[in-house]
Amino acid sequence: MTLGVPDLPPGSAPGRPRRAYLYADPAAHSRSPAMHRAAFAHAGLTGTYEAVRVPAPELSAALARLREPGVLGANLSLPHKEAALPFLDDLSEAARAVGAVNTVLHRDGRLLGENTDAPGLLAALEEAQAPAPSAGLTVVLGAGGAARAAVWALRSRGHDVRVVNRTPARAEALARNLGGTAQASGDVPWSGVTLLVNASSAGLDAPDETPLPDFDFSRLPPGALVYDMVYQPPETRLMREARAAGLRAENGRSMLAHQARLAFLAWTGVDVPASVFRAAAGGHEVRP
Repeated sequence: MTLGVPDLPPGSAPGRPRRAYLYADPAAHSRSPAMHRAAFAHAGLTGTYEAVRVPAPELSAALARLREPGVLGANLSLPHKEAALPFLDDLSEAARAVGAVNTVLHRDGRLLGENTDAPGLLAALEEAQAPAPSAGLTVVLGAGGAARAAVWALRSRGHDVRVVNRTPARAEALARNLGGTAQASGDVPWSGVTLLVNASSAGLDAPDETPLPDFDFSRLPPGALVYDMVYQPPETRLMREARAAGLRAENGRSMLAHQARLAFLAWTGVDVPASVFRAAAGGHEVRP
């Protein structure tokens, strides 16, 4: 199973209504409905996208409803990305390796799990002109589902990944499963780190929170990129401190747009530009 398969799902014939959903808890804050509705309009397709609050005990029943005619599938967010796995009929290579699904595709009554976070991150890093894997080390902060997607994606491109997490045992488990090296922050050779990816939730809706308190960003070499998957607020403390040291820093809005683009492509076969999703999500990244 790959992204962008040519066989369109039930409900994709011209003029026929299509339905897609976000399953999360909570769900009301999500920007996914605005992004995907904009994509339907841009593509000239008739479709709806609804954010649905699905408590954990109701996930199985909610996923079963995706098998109905006219349903394209759903995006999954917290706390369902890992919990959904037993209820799906098949998984993509990325979803299987990462152990998490953020996109469910409906194909002739079967539910297929995909992870567009991993390729979405790679597309965002390419857009940001991130340093090549050969340029130096890559550090991923965090050990949850987002970090798993990041490590798998970066390792697939040849990055030498160091995983840093406040709970060392979780970082070690992630590195053992997906590759890379688990290290404490104090043991990382920061002078050789050219790419730093925050895949933790530190800073999410908390402008003064950072995954690296009291860190001296001047320890990173000139030209290093700090990529924060957090997109709200648009400029996190991690980004501010990196920029104050003269480094490039980007937020996660580009990744948000690309993972949504890839999900829409898998559902409909139509590749809508990432700029459409980014604009619907609230505009462009904050620049220095």
